[in-house]
Amino acid sequence: MGREIRAKLRLLIHAEIEGRILYKKILLAYDGSIEGRRALREGAKLAQFCGAEVFLLAVVETSSSVAALEAGVMVSMDEQFATYEAILAEGVERLKAIGFSPTARLGMGAAGQEIAGVAEEIGANLVVVGHRPTGPLARWWFGSVGTYLIKHLRCSVLVAQTEISDDQFVQLTGAVAQA
Repeated sequence: MGREIRAKLRLLIHAEIEGRILYKKILLAYDGSIEGRRALREGAKLAQFCGAEVFLLAVVETSSSVAALEAGVMVSMDEQFATYEAILAEGVERLKAIGFSPTARLGMGAAGQEIAGVAEEIGANLVVVGHRPTGPLARWWFGSVGTYLIKHLRCSVLVAQTEISDDQFVQLTGAVAQA
């Protein structure tokens, strides 16, 4: 009788802990870069494991501190907007290919502020971003999106750095889906 009660108690405790810890809404910040793809993959793996709803956000940075130059030629806001729409569509397709129906949004403004605003708006439990190494001068001048998010969000922030190939990712997400 004692074992039976302990087993039931463990199941109840496990269910209670699981309900509190697992993420329900995950916001993936995506810019199409290698680091952004890492964030997309790690976030997608976590979302599959947790059964979480996935939100995908790409941000067109409009601040004057962001140079809109490509090969010495000024890029118009319309061109930047079109580029990020394509990046967002590519991220959506990657997520759909592994079984998600993400809610996608294209934001405009400072990346940290836009990500934090959307995370608050949707009630995200987790925000996943990539990490692009920069030098001390760039960090001082532009700041760090990750640092901004940690200071301003009330939810968890994952800075994805795990490298994984497309084939490995498909195998991992397939194994989680079968479990």
